[in-house]
Amino acid sequence: MKVTSDLRIIILGAAAGGGLPQWNCGCLNCAVARDPGSALSPQSQSSLAVSLDGESWAVFNASPDIRQQIQANRLLQPRRLRHSPIKSIVLTNGDIDHLAGLLVLREKHAFSVFSTASIGQIIDGNPIFRVLDPQLVQRKTVAIEERFFPLPGLEARLFAVPGKVPLFLEEGEPDIGVEGEQTVGLELKVGAKRVCYIPGCAMVNDGLAARLEGVDALFFDGTLFSDDEMIATGTGHKTGRRMGHMPIDGEGGSLEALGGLSIQRKVYVHINNTNPIWRSGPERTRVEGHGFEVGFDGMEICL
Repeated sequence: MKVTSDLRIIILGAAAGGGLPQWNCGCLNCAVARDPGSALSPQSQSSLAVSLDGESWAVFNASPDIRQQIQANRLLQPRRLRHSPIKSIVLTNGDIDHLAGLLVLREKHAFSVFSTASIGQIIDGNPIFRVLDPQLVQRKTVAIEERFFPLPGLEARLFAVPGKVPLFLEEGEPDIGVEGEQTVGLELKVGAKRVCYIPGCAMVNDGLAARLEGVDALFFDGTLFSDDEMIATGTGHKTGRRMGHMPIDGEGGSLEALGGLSIQRKVYVHINNTNPIWRSGPERTRVEGHGFEVGFDGMEICL
């Protein structure tokens, strides 16, 4: 395989868990996204794909929507009988919207799955994941800050970010902002180029800010615009911070926390169906005025 120096990144899914529109939601964004005549297209659940040569691809987080994401992106489709350009999956947490897509990839195809030990234990603890043939699907445990290669020539590291355990593992009130193996970011390096992918983050502390300084591209948690967004829209009873997602706006939000860093491109991903930045308006204008882009399915960045 010929490896080039170009890093090609495709947002396979820009939405948070449930996608846009969410199947049982009639909020404004979901209603608009269901209208084929509107400017807001449906968005699938959070995932990126990366390649150095356009032939072999690594997918970051296995969304439940991975089948339709492959169908929507010709570069990820089979070239011949029983073939796939997808060579590896890297998991950044054990949430359903990042893990359940592994069950779609069960048709006797060889690929590697990289994760921390904690996320691997979630897979090991659920017998449904035994549909992944261990003779074909190589499970690789990666320690925090350990260098690994999801594709030849693509250097990667998982690093701890403030977060929490997946919802289905919560027992009572979970610790929010804890750093460990349950919620991680992904750093990629190709030559002098550096990219970070952080679809879930409870807060930006000094250590995380230092890591993100100077990156060429950042794909960051854009779940909610305001901390009380789901409460205000009547779609939930938890704040963003309670769910382990820092808001975009407000004190301690990502606009404030990341605004002073030197980052070439800043793209929000994992955007909830209720988030007003999906549509034109003051919230989107505010985000773009701070140098952020709103990610969308099919968005491509080449570095």
